[in-house]
Amino acid sequence: MSPDGVKVQLDVRDWETGEAFRRVIGSAAGFQVLDPDDYGAVQLLVLEVGEDLEREFRRIEAHLALGEDQEVFLTSARPDPEMLVLALRMGAREFFSQPVKEKEIVDAIERYKERRIESRLVRRQRRRGKIISVLGAKGGVGTTTLAVNLAASLVELDKEKSVALFEMNRVYVEVPLFLDISPNHHWGEIARNLSRLDPTLLMSLMHKHTTGMHVLSSPGNLDEQYAATPEVMEKLLDLMKTLFNYIVVEPGSVMDDVSAKILQMSDVVVLVCILSLPSLANVNRLLKVFFELGYPPENQVKVVVSRFMSKSEISLADAERSINKKVFWKIPNDYRTTLSAINQGKTLAEISKKAPVTREIRRLAAVLFEAQQEKEEESVPRFLWKLLGRK
Repeated sequence: MSPDGVKVQLDVRDWETGEAFRRVIGSAAGFQVLDPDDYGAVQLLVLEVGEDLEREFRRIEAHLALGEDQEVFLTSARPDPEMLVLALRMGAREFFSQPVKEKEIVDAIERYKERRIESRLVRRQRRRGKIISVLGAKGGVGTTTLAVNLAASLVELDKEKSVALFEMNRVYVEVPLFLDISPNHHWGEIARNLSRLDPTLLMSLMHKHTTGMHVLSSPGNLDEQYAATPEVMEKLLDLMKTLFNYIVVEPGSVMDDVSAKILQMSDVVVLVCILSLPSLANVNRLLKVFFELGYPPENQVKVVVSRFMSKSEISLADAERSINKKVFWKIPNDYRTTLSAINQGKTLAEISKKAPVTREIRRLAAVLFEAQQEKEEESVPRFLWKLLGRK
């Protein structure tokens, strides 16, 4: 059986009924009927309802509480309509009168397969959001400029896609300045009220920018009541993935447990540097840290050179040799356009759509957008869609 197979536990007293289930389920591809003494995760429980209804209902409740993939089939020699209604309300999905007919079990297994596939597709769609972390090799390399304009470009690429910009920096609040906004809330309020975190609370704390992106700002202080932890970041980002197609995160310049959790959850890490010895030395250090941590995977780390000038003292080839990695993208140096955008609190596209710096960030966004779209399509095998009768 494949690791993704279905383990079935039979809690059936009637011998003939138990054997019928064992024959049908045991012959179904990807299913395994466990022996009574076997332990481990069980996805499907076949339960015979008898006289001890309290015990059996507790059994149903405990099994369904294990997770979304769990299901319960019921069988009984003397079904009580009220008992059946109650069991179905609790979450039982199929019922078999005794003596059972093997054809009914076969049909129920096929329905179970379809529900399982549908459930996984729904969960996959629900967790559709992709996290793009924009991490600076050092301060002053243009990390915030890239994060802000990358998010704006993703919105521009497809208005149907929802985009969030999440500033994680715990000391400096820069994103609101770059966008000329004054958010009334920040992610620190989530850290303080983690138990209340739900879509309504999260969306009420985010600022909707005129570009269409939603901004979650930093509290901008180190007050303990706003303390971030890996648990806070994990729950926050997990929820954001259910609400947004893309979450652009600026983790800040401090590498700690919180930043590590963000990097671990990221689908892409854009590592921003400039062609200077200190910046490239820090790229090397960060790549080493990633290797030691075991994440993010090397192929998910994209080195982007900001403020690129073709006549730099350090050539692109020199930089690639020093970090032992290809540079993924180059953002041209355009001091005037960039500074104008920052000072006016506007995106680069609002200042100059045709400027080289604007164009290259838009092209970078398009490449990342297309790569994530391809991964999303590849993640759902075609045979699953076919089983559901979809093209």
